[in-house]
Amino acid sequence: MKALLLLAFALLAAPAKADITHKIQSSVQLTVDAAASAATRIGTSYSVSGSGVSTTDGTNSGAIGGLGNVTNGVPSVTTITASQATSGNAFSFSQSYLEGDSNSTTSTTVTSGVTGTLPLFGSTTTTSGGVAGSLAGTIDNKHSLSLTAGGAGTSATGQMVTEITID
Repeated sequence: MKALLLLAFALLAAPAKADITHKIQSSVQLTVDAAASAATRIGTSYSVSGSGVSTTDGTNSGAIGGLGNVTNGVPSVTTITASQATSGNAFSFSQSYLEGDSNSTTSTTVTSGVTGTLPLFGSTTTTSGGVAGSLAGTIDNKHSLSLTAGGAGTSATGQMVTEITID
């Protein structure tokens, strides 16, 4: 009888197997945008076309103009005058000039997240940087998140993930 009683207790007291995993993860990400400037110099171009005209640069007959000596990165233009070659006949004349960017000693300076001095080129893209101001983020020992907005060009992101897995 005692053997049966011991066997009954052994069967009733069999251990249960269960795996429980609990994870708590908290994070804060604070970001302040950087100031940046990208500039591209534009080159000088000159074009001329025409028909039924006589041209001169003031000295040479038949001159068609063009680019001359370069000063500070920009060439001079040879000015021409056009007149109708034969009175009463059809004629056309066109010239165009795009002055390129000069050599510049201007540089971009970033102070306290702000781009104050910009290069003066034909193609310039500038973005202002953020100012941290009062930007802050904290996590306490209870995983409570606290985020404080900063100035322009900033972001604060907080996250808490709780995971329970039972196998």
